[in-house]
Amino acid sequence: MIYSLTGEILKKTLDTVVICCGGVGYLAQVPTTVSGALPAVGGTATLYTFMNVTENDVALYGFATQEQQACFKMLTGVSGVGPKAGLSILSVLSPDKIALAASSGDHKAFTAASGVGPKLAQRLALELKDKVGKGLAAGVGFGAGAGDGAAPAPQSAQAQAVAALVSLGYTASDAAASVNRIDDTLPVQDIIKLALRGLSRV
Repeated sequence: MIYSLTGEILKKTLDTVVICCGGVGYLAQVPTTVSGALPAVGGTATLYTFMNVTENDVALYGFATQEQQACFKMLTGVSGVGPKAGLSILSVLSPDKIALAASSGDHKAFTAASGVGPKLAQRLALELKDKVGKGLAAGVGFGAGAGDGAAPAPQSAQAQAVAALVSLGYTASDAAASVNRIDDTLPVQDIIKLALRGLSRV
């Protein structure tokens, strides 16, 4: 299994990246958000990867962060979600947005991805809710993987706010639903204050 590749970027398109490592060029399919996050052609980058082996094909999928990589693995672990749908979801939603949507049961957020209909979106929200809810309750988002000894990926302001609200006694789903309605560009403290106001009205 290829976990990551570090080398020179030979080519980039909207949904693929070719990275050269030891004289070998690896073609990886990527979410559309990844191409823009990586250096220009000729630059050196690290691509976190996932290799999918089937009877008729071997495909490599690449991500700019370990958080995206872990999120992709979790998404494709849901029944009916293949690599193509996983890439499509990560092209429109960041890992933190996916975590918040799953925790709050906001299945409509997943329908923004191409190829994800209402039924599949509901299944995603349902199957991911417990996994993501436990992670948020522990103050952990989609990190480098539970128990692998690696440092967790930096949390967004929203994820930190949810973790803070959970520590105050609110459920992960209620906290995520409240935080999801607030501007994610605000400082963590402001998000927590506004979320508490919203929760106090319930």
